[in-house]
Amino acid sequence: MTLQAVRPDAVGLEPPEYLGSAGRPRTLSIGIRFVVPLLLLAVWWYGSSSGRIPADVLASPGAVVGALRELIATGQLGDFLLASGRRAGLGVLLGAGAGLLLGVASGLSALGEELIDPVMQMKRAVPFLALVPLFISWFGVGETFKIVLIAVAATAPMYAYTYLGVRGVDRKVVEAARGFGLTGIRLAVAVVLPSALPNILMALRICLSVSLTGLIAAEQIGATEGIGYLVTLAQQYYRSDYMVLCIAIYALLGLTFDLLIRGVERLAMPWHGHVAAR
Repeated sequence: MTLQAVRPDAVGLEPPEYLGSAGRPRTLSIGIRFVVPLLLLAVWWYGSSSGRIPADVLASPGAVVGALRELIATGQLGDFLLASGRRAGLGVLLGAGAGLLLGVASGLSALGEELIDPVMQMKRAVPFLALVPLFISWFGVGETFKIVLIAVAATAPMYAYTYLGVRGVDRKVVEAARGFGLTGIRLAVAVVLPSALPNILMALRICLSVSLTGLIAAEQIGATEGIGYLVTLAQQYYRSDYMVLCIAIYALLGLTFDLLIRGVERLAMPWHGHVAAR
């Protein structure tokens, strides 16, 4: 019996066409990303200038720009950003590093999961802001308290995503690597972590976002510099322009963190494409 190729027209099908790449020009993509923020800015500007948004409810864009110029002229903006950046950086470095190690240990070993996962699940269920009074009694209100609070906030997301990423690594790949003699730390570094890298980078995004929340809470207690301290001053003196400026700074910091992680993702995983309908 001879096998004959089935022609597409014999069963009512058509040969598939090459759809090409789903990407669009980079300039167009960047422009689309700015459409909604610019629209919101235009609505805010119009509402403030027309009087529909009272100044005591929401400061006008001009007032916010004036507050920004005032901070730049006094040199406080740079000092506050450096202080907040140092606290957030150290906190995320410690918290994300601990979460990464715990996630790998729990994901690779059954004993590690039995020892670590229950504690981390209990820790994840406790809001880190509820630990503020306890940390103050332990560490005071100095820099140690602020860094530890941010580190605790960043640990849970990194652990959860790393654990899922490690658990999602193809078992056949791990067995093949063990067949070539890779075990222990070498196996984790050479095989497991690269395979779980998408989850780890997503966890890092969340850690950086959560660190801003911890930063606000930490810098409102016993601080004399930082963006959170500036928020406290704005509340005390009823300066809505400074309040809105601080919100804008936090938003820009979050956007900057996201762009940095996207850049790392492109460099570390150039093969990792995004599936999206364009």
